[in-house]
Amino acid sequence: MAERKVEGLLRDGASVTVISPSLTKSLESLANEENIRHLARDYREGDLADYQLAFAVTGDDGVNAAVAREGRERGVWVNAADDPAHCDFILPSVLRRGELVVAVATGGSSPALSRVIREELESYFSEDYATIAAIAAEVRRELKDRSVNPKAEDWRQALGNGLRRLIAAGKQGEAKAYLLKRLGG
Repeated sequence: MAERKVEGLLRDGASVTVISPSLTKSLESLANEENIRHLARDYREGDLADYQLAFAVTGDDGVNAAVAREGRERGVWVNAADDPAHCDFILPSVLRRGELVVAVATGGSSPALSRVIREELESYFSEDYATIAAIAAEVRRELKDRSVNPKAEDWRQALGNGLRRLIAAGKQGEAKAYLLKRLGG
């Protein structure tokens, strides 16, 4: 779980410090490459000074409570994994396909359900959707440059099965031409 949190933070450009006596192989690699800072010890009072956001991924309710308490005292937002009572915010389970982002949340009541739903969506939203999103963005820019503003219903129809078949067949150029034609470009 810590790995996923760190990967998401790094992807979004955050500077990350991990406080833990030990690291997983993946986190150790990130620390060795100086992508994250590692303090090889347990959490202690004062560790949240100068931070804006903290994740407690400890599995220890006492540590989570201490991190949450310090966070509230210092104005640091805290998310304690699987411990909603000690969370100032929740995170959805996120599926990314290029610029396409699908988030699923249960308001903190069942992170496991959010994850299960996201995993089910992964089979529907294949990697092809990254290509679809990129082509749709490109077409949108071109249409905007030409002052062509298709209606929402036109987009809905144009992004249907015909486009998806072209993408699945690896015909990105044809897919772009298809979209432009369907949208008045």
